[in-house]
Amino acid sequence: QVQVVESGGGSVQAGTSLKLSCTTAGNIIRICGMAWYRQRPEKEREFISYLTNEGTTIIAPSVKSRFTISQDSAKKTLYLLMNSLNSEDTAVFLCLGNVVVSGLSGCQPYWGQGTQVTVSS
Repeated sequence: QVQVVESGGGSVQAGTSLKLSCTTAGNIIRICGMAWYRQRPEKEREFISYLTNEGTTIIAPSVKSRFTISQDSAKKTLYLLMNSLNSEDTAVFLCLGNVVVSGLSGCQPYWGQGTQVTVSS
């Protein structure tokens, strides 16, 4: 079993910053990459950023100037630093872990439950 757990969400004022964390645990042999998505009210799940274990990053153009993805490999933790938040950023932020687990071949996707971010103006 693999657990993916997000934390760090909350209610903040527009213009402030927030840092989300995503930890993984379980029978993980190797992390292939991890990603952040968000689900805004009445909208489809939206890709935010992806970080490979080798350090390659992909980030959505819509947030590139404000969001930064990073990781602590030793802690198997992924972060998302969000600056200059606005009401359009109100969403459930979800973490995706692509990991190799014992007993299965290849990278397998595992989702967390999400953490709510609410930005008020």
